[in-house]
Amino acid sequence: MTTVLPTRPHTNSTGTSTSTASRHRQPSLSSFPSSKRTGSQSTHADSTSTAYFDAHSATREHDFARLRSSNNLTLPERNSAIDGATHTAFARRQRRVRSQYPANSAEKHVEYILVASFDIDRGSIMEHQYPGAVGGDEHMLADLMLPDQTHLRSQDWTTFFLHKDASEEDDERTRRRKRRKRRKAELAGAHDDVEAGAEDDGADGEEAESADDESDDQDFDSEDELIDGPPLVYVLNLVNTKQDHTVKRGAIVKAMAICTRHSFLHIYKPLLVIALEQYFANPVVETLATLYDAVNAMDLSLMPKLNFYERFILQSSDAKDLFLEKFEAIIAQRMANTDGEVASLPALSPTAPLSRSRYGLPRDTHEFESVVRYANIPVPVKVPTALSPETVGDFSLIKLITTFSTPHSTSPQPLTPFHPHLTTAGSLTHPVIVLLNALLTQKRVIFLGHNLPSSEVAEAVLGACALVSGGLLRGFTRHAFPYTDLTKIDDLLKVPGFIAGVTNPAFAHKPEWWDLLCDLGTGRMRISSKIEQAPLTEGVLYFQQPGQTPSAPSASAGSISAIAMAGASLSAGLGGSTTLMGSGAGDATGDVAFMTSVLKAIEERHGENAIRSKFRRWVLKFTRLAAAFEELVYGTSLLQLAPSPKTPSTPFSPSAKSPDSQFTSASPAFSRSMSMTTASTTTTTTTYNPEASASTDILPPEVTTHGYVWPSPQSKTNELAANATRIEGWRSTRSYYNFIQDLTAFYTRRPVQGIDLQHLHDKLAKLRLGTTASGNVYLAICAAVWSDEEINQLLAVIVNGTSLSAGTGNGGNSSGMSGQAGQGLFYLGAGLFHPKRDVREGVAGLLGRVREHEAGRHFWKAAGGFVRGAWERVVAGMEGRDDEGLTGGI
Repeated sequence: MTTVLPTRPHTNSTGTSTSTASRHRQPSLSSFPSSKRTGSQSTHADSTSTAYFDAHSATREHDFARLRSSNNLTLPERNSAIDGATHTAFARRQRRVRSQYPANSAEKHVEYILVASFDIDRGSIMEHQYPGAVGGDEHMLADLMLPDQTHLRSQDWTTFFLHKDASEEDDERTRRRKRRKRRKAELAGAHDDVEAGAEDDGADGEEAESADDESDDQDFDSEDELIDGPPLVYVLNLVNTKQDHTVKRGAIVKAMAICTRHSFLHIYKPLLVIALEQYFANPVVETLATLYDAVNAMDLSLMPKLNFYERFILQSSDAKDLFLEKFEAIIAQRMANTDGEVASLPALSPTAPLSRSRYGLPRDTHEFESVVRYANIPVPVKVPTALSPETVGDFSLIKLITTFSTPHSTSPQPLTPFHPHLTTAGSLTHPVIVLLNALLTQKRVIFLGHNLPSSEVAEAVLGACALVSGGLLRGFTRHAFPYTDLTKIDDLLKVPGFIAGVTNPAFAHKPEWWDLLCDLGTGRMRISSKIEQAPLTEGVLYFQQPGQTPSAPSASAGSISAIAMAGASLSAGLGGSTTLMGSGAGDATGDVAFMTSVLKAIEERHGENAIRSKFRRWVLKFTRLAAAFEELVYGTSLLQLAPSPKTPSTPFSPSAKSPDSQFTSASPAFSRSMSMTTASTTTTTTTYNPEASASTDILPPEVTTHGYVWPSPQSKTNELAANATRIEGWRSTRSYYNFIQDLTAFYTRRPVQGIDLQHLHDKLAKLRLGTTASGNVYLAICAAVWSDEEINQLLAVIVNGTSLSAGTGNGGNSSGMSGQAGQGLFYLGAGLFHPKRDVREGVAGLLGRVREHEAGRHFWKAAGGFVRGAWERVVAGMEGRDDEGLTGGI
C-alpha cells in the first residue's frame, strides 16, 4: 500500500505553486551567502504574478548575459540580476508533469484476450478471441499458446510477440500523426493569442507555453516514430493442465493469453492465474469480457512520464525516493483538477484535506503501485516507472549469467571454431561475452532448453535482448522469438539475426540453422561449424600497417597480421587470457576484467539492478569505442556527433578584447552568481553572451575535443585493435543503423550541445591535467550546466562513469556512491581545491545547483564530508568577500 507523505524542504518539486516554491526554496537560497540579498528575497516571496515574469523576460536574458560577460558589476546590480532570473525560474518550474498513461487516453492497457485448448482429434484450436480477432493464422497462434510437452506439466508460461499487419499499422500511425499535428497547430494558435494579450492574462500564457512544451516532448518520445516500426504486440500466455479421467488422454489442456502493447506484461500473471481458473469453471466469453474490462480499468494516470536522462538515472540508482517530487507534483495536479483549480498546483502537506487520502506516494519510485479489481479480488500490481527499450517482461540477468558462468569457471572448455566476431579473447572467451558478441554482430542465436519449461527459454531470450541492448541499442526484440518449435522453422530461417527459444533437441543437430547454440540445460555454448566467416575489412587491415601495430607480449606481437589474415580474433594475438580469471595483463579488450567484476557483484549480492547497470555501461563504452574506431580508420563517424560551439548553446562568453583571460579567469561576479542562483535552474536558460563572438578559435583544445578518453595513445591503439573485429561486425547490423538514427534525432533535443560533457568528465577522472587545462574544463562544465535538464544530463554522465583502478587519473578508490557508478561527484568536487579562485567558486556554484536538484540531492548526500566540507569553505569565503564589498579577481 502507498502512504501520503508531506513535501520535503530543499527539493524543487515541479508541481509546486509559485508561492509554495518560494517558501520551500527560501532556506536553500539562504545557504548561499549574500548579506545584502534580504530585501530582494522578500520582494520575490511576495510576487507571484506570472505576467510579471513574462513581462521581464527580456530583462532577465540581459541580466544573465551581464552575469556571464561583465567583470565590473556592483553588488546591488548582481543581486538585482539574480533576483530577476530567480523570478523566472520559479515561474517556469510551473510546467506540468505529464502522465505516462493519461486517464483520458484512448490507448488500452490490454488489446486482446485469447483462449486456446488442445483437442485430441483436431489438435490445437482457438476457442475465443475477445473483443475481436487478432488476425493472422489462427492455428499457428493456437500452437504457440500450447507449447510442446505442456501436458507433462500442470502449469507453464510462454511469451511471444505479434507483428500486426503493416497496412493496418501504417493507417494507425498516419492517424496519430494527423492528431498530433492538429493538436500542435491548435496549441500554437493559442500560444500566439496569449502572447498578444500577455499583459492582461499572464497565467494563460504560461499554460500555453507548458502545453506547447508537452506537445514537443510527446512528439520526441512518441513510440510510433521509432525506426523499427510500430510497437509490437506482446503476448503473455498461461497453460494449465487439469487431470480428468472422463476425457481422452485423461487431461484437459487450456491456455489463456493477454495481448498488450506495454512491455511490462509480467504484471498480469496473477490475473491470468485467477482468470484461467474462472474459465475452467465457466468457459464462456463473458469470463474474458470481465477480465478485459478489469485490466483496462487499471489506473496508471498518477505515474509521471520521465525523459531519457531521468529514466537512465533512476535505473542506475537504488534510492527509493528518487524523483519523488514528480509523484508529488502529479498528485497535486490531480487534486487541483478535482477542485477545479487547474492553474494552481498545491503542495502536499500533513494538514491536507481528508480527500487527499485517495492519493499516495510510492514507497519505491522505481515501481508504481496500482490495484486491479477482478472477481471481487483486489489484485495489487507494480508497474516499472522507468523502462528501457528492448526490456520486455520479467527476467533475471543474474540467472542467465550464472547459468553459463558456473560450468565455464569450474571446467573451461575451448570454443571451436574460432570466429573473429565471437571469440574476441581467444578460444576461452567467457560465454557471456560470446553471447554479447553474437547479438551485437547479428548472428543467429538459439537457446535450447530440453526437458525445461518453455517459460525458462523465453526468459533467457528476453534477458539476452536486454543484456545486449543496455537501454541504448534497438532491433533485438523485434527479431526475437521467446518460444518457437519445429513447425515454424521455415519462417524462422527467413529472419536474419534471430534470437529464438526452443525446447526440441532436434535443433542441436542442425548447425546450419544457427550460428550460436546456448544450451540452458548444460550451461555450454556451441559455435556452428557452418557459420559464415567474417570478411577481412578495412578496419582490421588498418592495424596491420606500420606504426599502427598494437603493443603486445613478445610471444605474439609478430603474429598480428597472420592471425588477422586467418580470420581469428585480433585479441587472441594480444595476449588473450587463457584462464577465466587471468591477471588482466593480456586482457586487451577488458572483457576478462569486466566479467570478473560482474561475477564478484553477483557473489556479493548486489542485485539485479546493479548488474543491469554494469551491462548498460559496457554497451555505452562499446558504442564510444566504435565511434573512436571509425574516426581513426575512416576519418569520420556518425556514432559521435561532435560538439557545436558555434550554436547558441556555446558555454562561454569570450571577450573580443581578451579571449584568453576571459576564458581562463572568469569574473568573481560570474562565479558568485553561479552559487547564489541555485534555484534558477530553468529549462530554457542559456549560458552564453549573445553579443560575443562565437568563433571556435578562441576555445582551448581540451574543451572542444570529444569522444572516449585514453590515458595514452598506445592504450588507444591497443584497445581499438583488440575490438576491431567486434566493431566491424557490428557496423553492418540493424542495431548499428538504428543507433545512428536515434542518436541524430536525440542530439537536437540534448540540453548541452556546445561541449561533450562525458568527454570532459572522463578527462578529469582519467588524466592528470595541469592547472590551466583542468581550470578550463571545470569552467566549461560550470558554464554549460544550469537548467534542470542540463543537470540531468550531467548526472547521467556521472552515472556512466566507471570505477578506476589505483594510480589511474586523479583518484584511486572505487567506492563511489551506493547504487551509482564510478565516483559520484568526487571528480567535480576536486575542483573545489583548484589553485584558481574563480574555478573553485564556479565549481561551488555548480555543486550548489546539483544540491538543489531533485535527483542531484541524492548525489550530494553520497558525496561525503570531504566534498561537502570543501564546498562550505568556498561558500564561506565568498560570503566574507561579499560582506567586505570586494569584487576583484585573483
